[in-house]
Amino acid sequence: MFKRAKRSSGNLAARVGRWSVCHRRMALLLWLGFVVVAMAVAGVGVGKTTTAESQSGDSTRAEQLLADAKFVRPAGEQVLVQVHEPDARVIDGEGAAAISDVIQRIEATGVVNSIRSPLDPAGAPQVSADGRSALVLFAMNGDADTAYKRVAPVVDAVTSVQADHPNVRVEEFGSASAGKAVDDTVGEDFTKAEKLSIPITFGILLVAFGALVAALVPLGLAITAILGAGGLLAITSHLVHVDTSATSVMLLIGLAVGVDYRLFYIRRRQEERAAGRGSDAAVEAAAATSGHAVLISGLTVIAAMSGMFLTGQATFIGMAEATVLVVATALVGSLTVLPATLSWLGDRLERGRVPWLGRWLERRRESGGSRVWAAILRPVLARPAIALVLGVGLLVVLALPALHLRTATPGATDLPDSMPIVQTYNRIQQAFPGGPVPARVVITSPDVTSPVVSMAIDLMHHEAVKSGQMFEPVTVDISPDHTVAAVDIPLAGDGTNDASQAAVRLLRSRIIPATVGAVADAHVTGSTASSMDFNSQLGARAPYVFAFVLGLAFLLLMSMFRSIVVAAKAIVLNLLSVGASYGVLVAVFQWGWGENLLDFRSTGSVAAFLPLFLFVILFGLSMDYHVFILSRMKESHDRGLSTHEAVHHGIVSSAGVVTSAAVIMVAVFATWTTVSQVSLKELGFGLAIAVLLDATIVRGVLLPAAMILLGEKNWYLPRWLKWLPGGRTEPPVGPSAPAEVAALPTPVASQRVG
Repeated sequence: MFKRAKRSSGNLAARVGRWSVCHRRMALLLWLGFVVVAMAVAGVGVGKTTTAESQSGDSTRAEQLLADAKFVRPAGEQVLVQVHEPDARVIDGEGAAAISDVIQRIEATGVVNSIRSPLDPAGAPQVSADGRSALVLFAMNGDADTAYKRVAPVVDAVTSVQADHPNVRVEEFGSASAGKAVDDTVGEDFTKAEKLSIPITFGILLVAFGALVAALVPLGLAITAILGAGGLLAITSHLVHVDTSATSVMLLIGLAVGVDYRLFYIRRRQEERAAGRGSDAAVEAAAATSGHAVLISGLTVIAAMSGMFLTGQATFIGMAEATVLVVATALVGSLTVLPATLSWLGDRLERGRVPWLGRWLERRRESGGSRVWAAILRPVLARPAIALVLGVGLLVVLALPALHLRTATPGATDLPDSMPIVQTYNRIQQAFPGGPVPARVVITSPDVTSPVVSMAIDLMHHEAVKSGQMFEPVTVDISPDHTVAAVDIPLAGDGTNDASQAAVRLLRSRIIPATVGAVADAHVTGSTASSMDFNSQLGARAPYVFAFVLGLAFLLLMSMFRSIVVAAKAIVLNLLSVGASYGVLVAVFQWGWGENLLDFRSTGSVAAFLPLFLFVILFGLSMDYHVFILSRMKESHDRGLSTHEAVHHGIVSSAGVVTSAAVIMVAVFATWTTVSQVSLKELGFGLAIAVLLDATIVRGVLLPAAMILLGEKNWYLPRWLKWLPGGRTEPPVGPSAPAEVAALPTPVASQRVG
């Protein structure tokens, strides 16, 4: 037992692991107490970002002005009434009757206000140019953010009008009705994806370990880490607010990382037991080796995630906050409660064996590694230069589409065309271009109803429509104290394309300065403007994020492996895999090559948050495999093996666990391609394809080929950096287990390649 040992403590992971085994009851109770308290704290809820906080640039100023004036932001709704006959007019006959019925029935619900009828003289702009379509405009009572919970009676009223007027199309679209449709459809998708990811992960772990208990341990501890991180987020999010997507991302990353870290640790413990170590000594060896690799990997992931704080954008800051917390919690759990659990279970970890699979896995561990990967590795090590050129060439080809990357903030087009609410949106967009996604001009003045300001607003209205890039109906809302006016102006295009962006630029650069800008303070927000401001801020901050992530990762890797070559090579290989994943993402989602397979309609762009988010996530996650494989190579090299032998042993001995970890990550991420929301399909697909490329081409071909070509130069560290911490990572040998094997199995001559 460790408590009897009187030897040097080794690296930090080894010391923490030894303490956990010596005080395993305390370690288990502390973790259990932490999770219980965290779950209780989570009940207070997560602090969500405000509308102003979630914007950038000019859009932030516009939204903040609305918030400061306590401007009641209504949840705007519109009912499309459309006649089918080419020569019919919607304001006559049955069309007019349907419009009157809509107004009467939605007003009777008691949850709407500010109804504007196209039948009124002032409602002429609410009738389409061909006279066949009209819009009934209104707003929901109460808070716009929760209006989707109250819109059901209105939707039912509109549906009843449609039933009574079958010869006329009557359908509703707006922020509340769309929110309800998304909650009903996409919310179910999220639940299914989240529930599906857990049994898939368990199935893969069962195959990887061949034993029920061994599969349950990493999954159970990963879930408790997610629960614990959720409680921490409930506290921190009230100081730094998070986006609504943060908790979903926390589950996605927490499950993948939490299971992987424990998978590495448990597999190493099993290997040490197969090599002849006692149960607790095997845990110590796993702590000193895989535990140390997990520590460095976790710190690298946290460093990468922290780069998102530098964007200054609330969406990224919230994601950084959530992912850093869940990775840090998973890391602490892996270093503390996991060795305590393994010590407590001992060989009971192998209980519930799958009969044939368990014996086969045990024989493979005793044989020293994966025969499949040994066969794959043989030609790579025999012809490393050719393998390197072919591997790099393939990744470069896959990355080429990334040169044409175009981003936009997701809007209604983020949902599938099969949804009725999206079909309604498309019909409104066709009849009233820009109507569903207008620009909002926020005007502030001591009195926006004064003649001077009112005339300027009318002039802006006139010039906007006259430009041909903006359309009717233009609507004006005034704050109760008359200090703020919000003018909604429909834009050309679909809200995300070049036409919409050109209209916003025209509005900001020429129309506003010549009209309301001359007599009042005016700023522009809205979906298109927000997307443009988001991209502008992101473009300015992205270089700092990249420099921070790459620089800090380089320093961590250089410290662990005491080599500037290994660290630099890891950076280059990771950038190759990220670039390739960008390219595939553009080809599939921006160019639409995967529309039928993944059930979506391409918008010609990628969600604006994805490129930077994918970079930091992928860069961090890919380090899992890189650090784990390199640590195995370094162990062998520190024991005196040549670089060639160390590379062979490192790849073959770690191939099984890396493959299992990669399959888990790919499977978890791939479940998110089943949701209806296109941006989340992009996220899941991008993460899955990147991990797949990274675990195969990069780690199985490029890494060993580059290591062989560089030879002993891999371990180069200038003299002036010899002070760096790090050093040997082989498992310690102590007097507590005198009969145990003192070193890892050394590759025999027959295992050498080339």
